[in-house]
Amino acid sequence: MVTNITNFGRSGLADWLLQRITAVILLAYTLFMVGFFLLNPGVDYEAWSGLFQCTLMRIFSLLALLSLAAHAWIGLWTVATDYMKPTGIRLAFQLVVILALFAFVVWGVQVLWGV
Repeated sequence: MVTNITNFGRSGLADWLLQRITAVILLAYTLFMVGFFLLNPGVDYEAWSGLFQCTLMRIFSLLALLSLAAHAWIGLWTVATDYMKPTGIRLAFQLVVILALFAFVVWGVQVLWGV
């Protein structure tokens, strides 16, 4: 029997579904931002600040940030388990990825909510 200590009991279907859901959220956020810039070609600080003063925009941005972190984690976890066969190297890589994604999410929350 082969076991994978970095799996954490996740199912491939759950990963696949989460990857697709996060991709749709990221697409919606990207299209919204592109639309915003197309409709406001001369974006200044007031317009940009006004956009992010709206609580719904902050929530949408937080959702996009969390989606980006989840999407990146699943993708990098898959690449690591497929191509990094030595367990120690794979675990070290995954630890670095987890720490970096955590730091980016914390930083993003601080930027969005001014914590």
